[in-house]
Amino acid sequence: MTASLSTATDDRGDRFPHWHGQLDLHYRPDRESNRTVLTRSRTAAPFRVQRSFYPEASGICHTVALHTAGGIVGGDRLSQRATLEPGSQVLVSTPAAAKIYGSRGKSRRSPDGIEARQDVTLRLGRGAYLEWLPRETIVFEGAVYRQDLRVDLGPGATWCGWDIVRFGRTARGEGFARGTWRSRTEVWREDRPLWIDRQVLDLEADSDTWTSYHGLNSMPVIGTLLWIGEAIAPDDRAEIVAAARELWREADPNDGSEAGISTAIDGVVCRYRGRSTAKVRHWFTSVWHLLRSRQRGQTAHHPRIW
Repeated sequence: MTASLSTATDDRGDRFPHWHGQLDLHYRPDRESNRTVLTRSRTAAPFRVQRSFYPEASGICHTVALHTAGGIVGGDRLSQRATLEPGSQVLVSTPAAAKIYGSRGKSRRSPDGIEARQDVTLRLGRGAYLEWLPRETIVFEGAVYRQDLRVDLGPGATWCGWDIVRFGRTARGEGFARGTWRSRTEVWREDRPLWIDRQVLDLEADSDTWTSYHGLNSMPVIGTLLWIGEAIAPDDRAEIVAAARELWREADPNDGSEAGISTAIDGVVCRYRGRSTAKVRHWFTSVWHLLRSRQRGQTAHHPRIW
């Protein structure tokens, strides 16, 4: 691991310390052990990777990625890449919530804040399987943040991923009246787009996006779960959607939270808008168990750091 903390000057002349963190993971199946092994792990601070764990009989490789700096600040440029050779089976998670600190109003020269950015690139070979299940992201008041995630699927490859975001530290009475959050998720197979999702939340003190029903409806937590890759028969899709809706009803949020489940090209998508990261995480985890069982005939095992 090499340190990559440096000082740069933005376009307004401010000098600020920032990270250029990198995480590069490479996996392949090992026939002798019947496991997927992490053959290369290149990191640049603040990223680190724990040793692989194998709690499942299938030999799926559980990887825990850590961000050791405690949070992401304006000016940070983070890059994560994972490459799965054909037939690899991998689960990647994180031990704690990611924190995006506010930068608006922190500098007289850059009153609009300094953007922090993270790029995630996932490449899956033929028949590979990846579960990308990080903990939630907490976007602090005044943060300026952008994340781009691209998944490239080989023939027969499958990706399951979720993204849970909380705007403001509501437990401390903090909202998200000022700040910018941008998210772009793209899933492709052989130059064919399967899922393109771009979201922008750019708020100022007088913006009604936070309160509007067509915006956040005063709900500080949103989430998306995707399972894309293996073709699901129409009858199976209907059963999975019905089962996922029943899991939501069983969760009984009773706090005004809303959820939606539908099919996508070669997959299923779940959406959440509500108040509790714990509740959406519980529901997404239940849906993940459902999909694992229905689509792969396997019992899902929680990462040991959850």
